[in-house]
Amino acid sequence: MIPQRTSGELPAWTARALGYVFVSPALCEMALTHRSAGSCHNERLEFLGDAVLNCTVARLLYEAHPKADEGALSRQRASLVSGETLAQIAADLGLGDCLRLGGGELKSGGFRRASILADALEAVLGAIFLDSGYAAVNAVVRHILGTRLSELPPASELKDPKTRLQEALQGRAMALPLYELTGVAGEAHEQSFTVSCDVPSLKLKSVGAGVTRRRAEQEAAERLLAQLPADLQKI
Repeated sequence: MIPQRTSGELPAWTARALGYVFVSPALCEMALTHRSAGSCHNERLEFLGDAVLNCTVARLLYEAHPKADEGALSRQRASLVSGETLAQIAADLGLGDCLRLGGGELKSGGFRRASILADALEAVLGAIFLDSGYAAVNAVVRHILGTRLSELPPASELKDPKTRLQEALQGRAMALPLYELTGVAGEAHEQSFTVSCDVPSLKLKSVGAGVTRRRAEQEAAERLLAQLPADLQKI
């Protein structure tokens, strides 16, 4: 369990971490309230923040890479707004210390859980949009992304494992890999998925696990990529 920041401490945190102070502090408090802590929680703000974040990052990339095509911009945006990236940013900002969590989530370490951190960061951006509009969100997103925007690797290196595996096989006119869900464990709110990835033509198979089926598929594809013959990996 960690000491949670009080309402009176939030303005100093937002000013330091986000470069922003809320006109309506109640919006900030709602954005940082998980559904386990009460009925006035952040899920609607998360929905709004997700849309605003995607729009803002799309514009930043459009301006920063005038020669990039749609596919490259899409991959770069996906990298910047992924759950993993948002959770890391939220952790770096100390957002977990500000969360309002129910007793069960607090005891189980919810303030460190990647999905909760990422969702709360999106909710905060949604709250800023309602509080001061798009220009304020744009400034905050620039602030929290920091050097991530300028240090993005080439778009070709940002293709996800499933895409890279598919392209490697298609490059040799081979059949696409087969993915099969082989297991689901855990409670509904915290499940773990297991997926197999099979390339019969190469007699190769791998298994991946993740908190969503998609993540499990990506991990399985990543592991199978590592098994490919060297000539296929170069495609």
